[in-house]
Amino acid sequence: MTLTLTNVAKTFPSGTRALLPSNLEIAQGEIVSLLGPSGCGKSTLLRIIAGLETADPGAEIRFDGEDVATLPTEKRKVGMVFQSYALFPNMSVRGNIGYGLKMQKLPKSEIDSRIDEVIALCRLEPYAARSVTALSGGQRQRVALARAFAPRPRILLLDEPLSALDSSLRNQLRDELAQLLRKFGITVIFVTHDQNEAMAIADRVAVMSQGEVAQIGTPEALYRNPKTPFVAQFVGDAMALPGRIEGRKLHLEGGVLPLNSDSVGLNAYVRAEDVRLIEDGPLKGKVEAVTFLGTHYRISLSGITSEPLIALQSGLIAPKLGEIVNIAIAPETIITLNPEEKAA
Repeated sequence: MTLTLTNVAKTFPSGTRALLPSNLEIAQGEIVSLLGPSGCGKSTLLRIIAGLETADPGAEIRFDGEDVATLPTEKRKVGMVFQSYALFPNMSVRGNIGYGLKMQKLPKSEIDSRIDEVIALCRLEPYAARSVTALSGGQRQRVALARAFAPRPRILLLDEPLSALDSSLRNQLRDELAQLLRKFGITVIFVTHDQNEAMAIADRVAVMSQGEVAQIGTPEALYRNPKTPFVAQFVGDAMALPGRIEGRKLHLEGGVLPLNSDSVGLNAYVRAEDVRLIEDGPLKGKVEAVTFLGTHYRISLSGITSEPLIALQSGLIAPKLGEIVNIAIAPETIITLNPEEKAA
């Protein structure tokens, strides 16, 4: 199913504008993430697509060209997985998966066939007769996905699908969820505030800020070519390099960096993995903190800009606290953006 949103906005009775007029097109079978901080409007937009919230007058929500903006939730044929999974604790895995099918009053033979199909798809065969209360977090997630998919919805909507899990299990299940969603082969929209989750699972990511889509693109495009300072800092944690740009040079407190082009009036940003500690570099900084993170060290540096600059360094040896180190940042890794610029 294709999804087209035109002029979709939401104003609550109190006058609060939770969502500014937004347009979005999603292709059939595409997995799209709505990514952003709390309060940015992503969950409101998801609930409007599901029919759980009503958009402001003038909005169009088209499923395969059909405007469903005035249709109730049950007639939109959407599947939804909530953050808590909302499984029925008094039912088995089969009972949970078959609940929506029974509500559709399908023949028993068809219900059994569809339950068997999604149980196999989600690799739940060993747990089919168990109570959902006896399952792990990852297994419950698969049951929730199977229950949502069994009625063969036109679109699958996920609200923070991994946030209820602990961090180690969440990382483990990211790839599993991506593979499972692609097996379903239907259009998927999921809400998350976790950039790693969005980039690992989605074909495209819509970054939202203050009630609107700041930029939408593939994970690679957003990371390599952010169009606004917010996107640069939210996707990949880019750090500002406050300084004076003259021609193709960026003058900082700790030295001067070359730029690839004239960047008059623009602000500069860099990501921690592009800040390199070398024997002889154009910048000098003082090591203020060193944190060992297993695969690399996180090093906080002062004296380069008004705020600490972070560098990520792999290897077996880290600099010592208080040490003065040489730093280089390649021109091609410096992101220059207009502070007033909005994404197209």
